[in-house]
Amino acid sequence: MQIRTSGPMSVASYMALCLTHPTKGYYKADDPLGAAGDFVTAPEISQMFGELIGFFFVNLWQQMGSPKAVTLLELGPGRGTLMADMLRVACRAEGFRDALDLRLFETNPALIAEQNARLEPYGPKWIDSFEKVGDWPLLVVANEFFDALPIRQYVLQPDGWHERMIGLTEGKRSFGLDPTPIPVTTMPLAAWEAELNSVYEVGFAQAEVMKRLAGIVSTQGGAILAIDYGYARSQTGETLQGVRQHRYADVLESPGDTDLSAHVDFQALDGVAANRGLVVHPLATQGEFLTRLGINERARALSAANPASAADIETARHRLVDRGQMGDLFKVFCAASPGLQPQGFAS
Repeated sequence: MQIRTSGPMSVASYMALCLTHPTKGYYKADDPLGAAGDFVTAPEISQMFGELIGFFFVNLWQQMGSPKAVTLLELGPGRGTLMADMLRVACRAEGFRDALDLRLFETNPALIAEQNARLEPYGPKWIDSFEKVGDWPLLVVANEFFDALPIRQYVLQPDGWHERMIGLTEGKRSFGLDPTPIPVTTMPLAAWEAELNSVYEVGFAQAEVMKRLAGIVSTQGGAILAIDYGYARSQTGETLQGVRQHRYADVLESPGDTDLSAHVDFQALDGVAANRGLVVHPLATQGEFLTRLGINERARALSAANPASAADIETARHRLVDRGQMGDLFKVFCAASPGLQPQGFAS
């Protein structure tokens, strides 16, 4: 309706409306996770994922001198599964439970109810603005959050880069180009030597979230951990995709009923965090990160304690760390206060 009345819109505007419209947005509807939803995230595959991340954060808290108050913030916490698994481990550390100020950045009413059911004993607080995180050291976890933030797309034509727009052709949604070109020299270096018709994606929203969080962490201390699919270096290529009921779907069909996402440009996030004074540690694959944190040892311990579930535990471990599964596709990004040594990253 908005395209029909106001004309073509950018890919970023289309993504934002499809995902976060107050009444018809994808993330405002029912629970999209799990077998009955559209996708399954790592925390839903195995408790090992969250347990190891819980160890990761409690280790950072101890490196910080075990402050008497610390805010743990999750962006897009889904059903609360990841945080529940994290806190089961982290709260075993002396003093952590008493220091914990748990905040959740979430807008889906159905998911908020599920999060509360799992996390109510920890006194969670839901926020809709990063200014509401408090004044204590801040530890942030974001699993498959940045990929859902709107991106802009640009397509190289003979006279320069043109922003890709979404309009109507014979009454149906279709892609087109803004007629006003953007000179190649004003684009990032990764786009300078691109071939004709190349697509370059820019995550302005991703960068803005990182900028705001990194600014808080640089002042108050802490770290940001982001796990997502993406690429280590800025590059051309179209990655915008739609998923519905565990299958790829046309991004222009069924707006509001289809999950839309795009690969994260971790080099761009690296630059934003570094500009705010944080130390960005070498990007790791999910397989490397979990292996360094001890997922193989944890799997063996769980299998020994639950012999009847050993095959399922191994299947889950395989799915999380192997190259052909999630192990290479998903990357792990960490930006932290100077002096901290986050576990799971190459030195």
